Amino acid sequence: MNADREAASVQVEPPVRRPPGGVAPGSVAPSGVAAGGVAPSAVAPEPGLDEARALELLRRAGVGRVVYTVGALPAVLPVRFRLDPLGGVLLSTEPGSELARAVDGAVIAFEADEVDGADGTGWCVTVLGRAEVRRPSPAPGARAEIRIAPELVVGRHLAPDAA
Repeated sequence: MNADREAASVQVEPPVRRPPGGVAPGSVAPSGVAAGGVAPSAVAPEPGLDEARALELLRRAGVGRVVYTVGALPAVLPVRFRLDPLGGVLLSTEPGSELARAVDGAVIAFEADEVDGADGTGWCVTVLGRAEVRRPSPAPGARAEIRIAPELVVGRHLAPDAA
């Protein structure tokens, strides 16, 4: 019952790949009209977040979750992060960490959200892309930087619980 209610309260836009330098087909442009002049689907009462708004919200969050695989099994790790000017997600880690070894060159996911504990409203943003580990200088204590290049950005509003 709770799962049905939770599923009904999430407004979902189907993920679409964005072409370089443009709005992805079927995604909602800032004007509220989908790329190609087609109105957003009537299935969801509210459209998902457009990429610019999703990245704006993501910049406000201080902690997110990186999702990757280790030995073909899913792994999720909470991490502090920041965004670069192009929307890339930047993480810092120990140079020889499991995370750095597992994600270098792999397509991974990153998610951050803000949810009101009282009514369940808020937002969720997921970034999918290829990770690149940038090795640090040989200086003692230097950390490796991981950049997730955004290939797909999906934002969702979380509607109030109907109960």
